[in-house]
Amino acid sequence: MAGPDAVTSPYARPRQIHDPAECFFYHTMNLPGYGLVEGQWDLREGVDAYFGGVDFAGKRVLEVGTASGFLCFHMERRGAEVVAFDLSEHQPWDVVPFATADLALVHEKRHDLLRRLNNGWWLTHRVLGSAAKVVYGSVYDIPLEIGAVDVATYGVVLLHVRDPFLALANGLRLTRDTVVVTEIVGRPAPAERRATVEFVPDFRSGGPLDTWWFFTPEVIQAYVGVLGFEDSTVTFHRQRGIFGENEFFTVVAHRTNGRPEA
Repeated sequence: MAGPDAVTSPYARPRQIHDPAECFFYHTMNLPGYGLVEGQWDLREGVDAYFGGVDFAGKRVLEVGTASGFLCFHMERRGAEVVAFDLSEHQPWDVVPFATADLALVHEKRHDLLRRLNNGWWLTHRVLGSAAKVVYGSVYDIPLEIGAVDVATYGVVLLHVRDPFLALANGLRLTRDTVVVTEIVGRPAPAERRATVEFVPDFRSGGPLDTWWFFTPEVIQAYVGVLGFEDSTVTFHRQRGIFGENEFFTVVAHRTNGRPEA
């Protein structure tokens, strides 16, 4: 029996997933034994730009929002020890609670999607022989039991959460050195770059249900600067999706003040 000071592991138990029909793949990938699986985004040619050119070799990385794992397993191939983090089917999606929406039905569909996303991660983990670990939970309560990491990555996560600053703060309290935040450039991109946030949900149309914000890079730099990551750079790049190409920005910031809590 565990003693009173024993720490419960935050890591999820592996799932044995073999059937791609049980999965949803968010990113396009080539999987041994299965061939090409197509997702909503194909980052294969632009993944280095997506991460702002960060070198992951020898780094412990917290990847917030792993989805089906393309970016997780890419970082692992580049020499990182990766702890992936995401929702499971047992946590609620941070949907926009439109009064006109059937939220019970929305959550039911999201739970099914999350189950299939998690399955996609585990199938890919198995066929690649990955050593990455995954933790499931709310981005507002990332467990300290994960321990300190060198790098935290947020790949197009913050636009999907109601409180993006809290989501960042929870990951960066574990982070020793570097944070990488990638987001879609909003519509339209401001002519004069300022620290601005666009609230996306429109009550007139009742959508979108899962996008809260568009950010300028300066907002992300301000967020992470408050959290002690004041030395930051911004790059822009284009990535391919099922609806064509989109412009993205990536903020890479390094810790200059404070220290991890873990």
